[in-house]
Amino acid sequence: MPITAIMARAVHIPLKKPTRISTRILDKRDFVIVTVRCDESDAVGVGYSYLGTAGARVAAAVVDDLLAPVLLGADTNDIQGLWDRLFQETLLTGRRGVVVRAIAAVDMALWDLAARRRGMPISVMLGGSVRPVPAYASGGYYRPDDGPWADAVRDEIRFNIAHGFTDHKIKVGGLPIEEDAERVRAAIEAMEGKGRLGLDANNAYRDFSHAIEAARAFEKAAGRHGLWWFEEPLSPEDYEGHARLSKVLETRVVTGEIHQTRHEFRRLLEERSADLLQPDMCVLGGVTEWLRVAKTAETFGIGIAPHWHANAHAPLAAAAPNCIAVEHFILEKDIYNFEAIVTPETRLKTGENSVLVPDSPGFGIELDEEKVNFYNFKA
Repeated sequence: MPITAIMARAVHIPLKKPTRISTRILDKRDFVIVTVRCDESDAVGVGYSYLGTAGARVAAAVVDDLLAPVLLGADTNDIQGLWDRLFQETLLTGRRGVVVRAIAAVDMALWDLAARRRGMPISVMLGGSVRPVPAYASGGYYRPDDGPWADAVRDEIRFNIAHGFTDHKIKVGGLPIEEDAERVRAAIEAMEGKGRLGLDANNAYRDFSHAIEAARAFEKAAGRHGLWWFEEPLSPEDYEGHARLSKVLETRVVTGEIHQTRHEFRRLLEERSADLLQPDMCVLGGVTEWLRVAKTAETFGIGIAPHWHANAHAPLAAAAPNCIAVEHFILEKDIYNFEAIVTPETRLKTGENSVLVPDSPGFGIELDEEKVNFYNFKA
């Protein structure tokens, strides 16, 4: 069944107010949306990828100029073969960064189309089931308008609990270590002895000694409750530094959200750079490559906790035995705002410390075309 049409759209969704992590200001989100069609079916495959605070138009151009010529007329069933062809065809234009994120959106659309044509949820098609999967409430960003730092974290943890979550994650690295330790202490107090707390540094610390100093302060602030994990303390390229931290810390060291393709994850696994991996389907190259990474990690006895994109990752998690949790952002927080362009009926539903895997065909995502057009970059 040949591919007859591919469309890429650049979407730019502002945040209601600027938000800070340890390394940069976030004021908008850029996504590329890809749809794939074949004449023999009424089904339309939908895929997407996140680019950051810019880059959606670049990704759309990559799809149009580099990927579509390879895909048009190709067999829609040959998804893994098409991934390999796209990766080979982009050898001279870049096998990292925006190119791989564009491949990810196309690959997701192909898998979505395949599942929709068969009338199956993608989780079932991949050998899993339609069931709740464990999730945690992510947040804890730096927003000065929310009040004193510790009070803001305390209030957000209580907000998460009111929405059914007992596991949480907050940012660190954006303040002096002592002030971030106070935020950790406030979060633990608000949790009242229940659940787990992960910390995300977004590559804030300059070297191993700086990171170990921060980790020790945060472990002390958490007290007997302990920490779930310490995420991305160092640069993604610092494989050795993450491995050293993993060996000496009681808290799990986690990384992988910025790493692309199975080749970079191979190095993470071989060098034991993480106790838990965070493969991001939109970053590393799509469903095809995500499945390869998840299965390889399972072979190494390493769990995964996918980064962002719960709408995409929840169905994949339901087919990955080594997935311990997916990251979920409550839409009202206006941090992860992809669901602003999804129909309310197909936004991801949550349960008790979990998200519910859709039982509709494909990934279960239906775009609100009016909203997509509103946020679409105009030529």
